[in-house]
Amino acid sequence: MTEEKDRAGSVDGVDAVTRAVLTASRVLVAVAANSLAEVEDRVTLAQFRMLVVLSTRGEAKLVTLAELLRVAPSTAMRMVDRLISSGLVDRRTNPGNRRETLLRLTEEGRRTVEDVTASRRREIAAIVARLAPGQQTALVEALTAFNEAGGEPPAPEGRADDLYPLGWTDMTTERGTGQGPDH
Repeated sequence: MTEEKDRAGSVDGVDAVTRAVLTASRVLVAVAANSLAEVEDRVTLAQFRMLVVLSTRGEAKLVTLAELLRVAPSTAMRMVDRLISSGLVDRRTNPGNRRETLLRLTEEGRRTVEDVTASRRREIAAIVARLAPGQQTALVEALTAFNEAGGEPPAPEGRADDLYPLGWTDMTTERGTGQGPDH
């Protein structure tokens, strides 16, 4: 082994891993972009994030969506208006408080999230299939450790793509800060 490999915990090792993760992130961003290409005429990335939040959380108030997405309520309202006009989201009066409006996915909105997620799953599976079985196992171990270090809880077995289509957990408690993602 070289001196650099012996010092896996050193700056050299951290730099090498960081470069590898950054490179992998470019692959994953490309996969994400490709999966959105089919719906880009109707949905922006920010709007898709809102669809995902509604998909994972169910009905929500506009203020809650704005907080989860870390955008101003006026920005969230413009996004919602566009999604409603696209037939992907609808609003209804909250039966528990008639002064509140709840937002939810339409069936078309749910299908959009499912289709984009399925596209990502297929593309990632095709990439993983090109790895040798030992590399696949090593990748699972490395990504599991990476996810744990980043505070990402494991997805339930068999539901990884259904539970958090964009890889985001309950966005109200990222790393225990009570804050959503910085995106």
